[in-house]
Amino acid sequence: MNVDMKLVYEALQIMVEGMAGIFAVLGIIYLASVALLKIFPEEK
Repeated sequence: MNVDMKLVYEALQIMVEGMAGIFAVLGIIYLASVALLKIFPEEK
């Protein structure tokens, strides 16, 4: 089996960019939910 290390490196770069994008979107959703809770607090 012949593994081209250049292709492995490119695949890892793409994977890291994808994971960073996922964490960025999750962070934006979290910040938006915190902001909405501060703007519209729970009524008890």
